[in-house]
Amino acid sequence: MQKDEVLRLMRDPKLLPSERLNLLSNIADQASSLKMPCYLVGGFVRDLLLGQPVNDFDFVVEGDAIKLGRKLVEMYGGKLTPHFKFHTAIWHLPDDWNLIPGTIDLITARREMYEKPGALPTVTPSTIDDDLRRRDFTVNAMALRLDGEGLGVLLDPMDGRSDLERGTIRILHPLSFVDDPTRIFRAIRYEGRYGFAMDAETQHLINPDALKILSSLSGERLRHELDLILDEEQAAVMALRIASFGVMSAIHPKMPEFNQTYSDFLEMDIRLDIPADRRTMGYMLWFMDLSEEDVILLSNRLDFTNELTLSVWAAAQLKRGLPYLVGMKPSEWTYALEKLPLLSIYAVYLVSREKALLDYISLWRHVKPRTNGEDLKARGLPPGPRYSEILTELRAAWLDGVLSNNTEEEELLNKLLSAHS
Repeated sequence: MQKDEVLRLMRDPKLLPSERLNLLSNIADQASSLKMPCYLVGGFVRDLLLGQPVNDFDFVVEGDAIKLGRKLVEMYGGKLTPHFKFHTAIWHLPDDWNLIPGTIDLITARREMYEKPGALPTVTPSTIDDDLRRRDFTVNAMALRLDGEGLGVLLDPMDGRSDLERGTIRILHPLSFVDDPTRIFRAIRYEGRYGFAMDAETQHLINPDALKILSSLSGERLRHELDLILDEEQAAVMALRIASFGVMSAIHPKMPEFNQTYSDFLEMDIRLDIPADRRTMGYMLWFMDLSEEDVILLSNRLDFTNELTLSVWAAAQLKRGLPYLVGMKPSEWTYALEKLPLLSIYAVYLVSREKALLDYISLWRHVKPRTNGEDLKARGLPPGPRYSEILTELRAAWLDGVLSNNTEEEELLNKLLSAHS
C-alpha cells in the first residue's frame, strides 16, 4: 500500500477523529526530537486498513518508551505509569482533553523470550522488525511509521496485509499457542469480530500441548480473556467456537458450553432501573444451569470477585427454586427476592419470563408503608423486634392489595397496636 493511500485513511475523520490525529502528530514530534523512530502497531494498523474506526493506540519506538513518556508529560501534562520490567509506559492524558480512550500505551521495540510455556516473557530492547516478528498473528504484525519523512510508510514483514484481504487469521510460528495460549482466545475473537477464519495450520496448533499449558494458567488470566469475549457483539458464537477446540474442559472439567438460546439476553434493557453490566450478565447466563457446587468450583477457578460469585450463585439458585415460588402472593415473592442482586433476578426473568420477577423489579420492591419507625415511637411503642414485625405486615398488606389508601393503613396499624397492647 502506497504512503498516499495510508495518509488518506488516516485523514478520514470517520476512522480517526481530527483531535486524535493531532495527538499522533504531537507524539511523533516528541519522538523525533529524541531521535526515536516512532510507529503505530497492531490493532491500529489492522483496523485502519480494514476501513474501520480505530480504537487501539499502541506506539512502538526504537528507543526508550519511558523516556518518551516523560517528555510527553513534560510537554503536555497528564501522568505516566512506567513498567520498567517490560520497558513500557502508559501515558494518562490530561483530563481536560476529554479523549476516549484516555490512555496511550508506549512500548519500546523489543524481543521476547519465554523461559517456559505459558509464562510471561523476558523482554530485551530491539528493533521494530524484531518487535513485529514476536507478535501473535500476521494481521497484527504490521506497523505504520509516524515520524519525519517516514510518515505513512507501512512495514509488513509477515505479509499481514494479504491475510487481511483474505480474511485469514494466521499464527506466526508453531509454538506461538504454547508460548502464550491466551492467543487462542484472541484468534477466536478476531474470527467473530471481523468474520475471518483461522487457516488450517493455525487451527491444528490449538492442540493438546497448547491446551495443557492453557489449563495451567491462573484464574485471573483466564477470566480476563473470557471478559473480553463477553464484551464482544458475537460473544455467544465465540464461546461456542472456543468450546469446539476443547478449551472449556481445559479451563475446568465442569466448564459448560454457553447456552446459545440465551445469546440475545446479553443486551440489557436500558429502560429498567438496574445497573447494566454485560460481563456479569454473561457469566450468570453461562453458569445459570449449573449446580450450586459447580458454580462455586468455577467461581474459584476463574478467580471471581465475591460480588460476581454472589450474582452468579444467586441467579443459578433462583432459577432452580423458581417452581417453588410460582403461585405465591406478591409479599412472599418480595421477601424471597429482596436480598438477591437485582441483576440476578433480571437474568432469571429473561430466561424464564416469569412475570412476578419483572413485577418485583419494576413495582414491588419500591412499595413501602407510609408508617415508619418514628411514627411507631410517637405512638408509644417501645423500640424492639415488634417494630419490624408491624412494618413488615403493613408492607405486605400494600403488596397484596389488602390496603389501597392511607386511611386503610391507619386502621390496620391501630389493630396491630391494639393486638400488641
